[in-house]
Amino acid sequence: MRSQLAAEVPGLLRYARTIEADSALAEDLVQETLLRALQRADSFRAEASLATWLHRILHNLAVDRFRADREDPTEDVEREVEARWRDDSYTVDAGTVVARAETRAELEDALVRLPVIYRTAVVLHDVEGMTVAEIAEVQGVGLPAAKQRLRRGRMMLVDALAQGRERRDALRGVPLRCWDARRKVSDYLDDELLASDRVLVERHLQTCPTCPPLYAGLVGTRAALGALRDADTVVPMPMADRIKELLAPK
Repeated sequence: MRSQLAAEVPGLLRYARTIEADSALAEDLVQETLLRALQRADSFRAEASLATWLHRILHNLAVDRFRADREDPTEDVEREVEARWRDDSYTVDAGTVVARAETRAELEDALVRLPVIYRTAVVLHDVEGMTVAEIAEVQGVGLPAAKQRLRRGRMMLVDALAQGRERRDALRGVPLRCWDARRKVSDYLDDELLASDRVLVERHLQTCPTCPPLYAGLVGTRAALGALRDADTVVPMPMADRIKELLAPK
């Protein structure tokens, strides 16, 4: 089985990267998937393909591991894409969309802006070649839900590609991509960045139209958490008495 697992690694890594943008964490997720597969090798009965079984393991690990951070599509997002595509007057420039889709940077930028359940459905079907039934198996949903995720994901991707130029124009000249800057912000707050990286983050925050409010939110939240420490410095007297008694020499 080990040789079969090795052949599935590229597809697993592509899928992991649609869930976790950090390359190192995506690679860790794939390694954990392979380890789990080896541990459960006896449970694989070939009722589904090996690829489907492995992607299901990875998907479950990702849901458990990144539950607090995973993207949950809101009803507003779903209603918005449906409303646009139901409007007979809505359209896009097909030549522009296709040209951007054929440019890897544009395509990846558009994909990352899709809610995760939709972009993973698109990647599993249109990149990995899985059937809708296999997507349903991987993601643990019914066939109608899997079909809906694929349909909406494709619509959202076309919308995102159509809007890509405007987004890139707004970010023209801004150092670092937004995700590259955002994943450095925590270390920036703690003054743990190399001087060169610190300069890049500061330049990004000076010129990016979307990241400064996120940074301000991080700063404000950290300050509020610090205020909790300052507000809770007094130990209640009954508790202080109990501790004093507990620590008194016998």
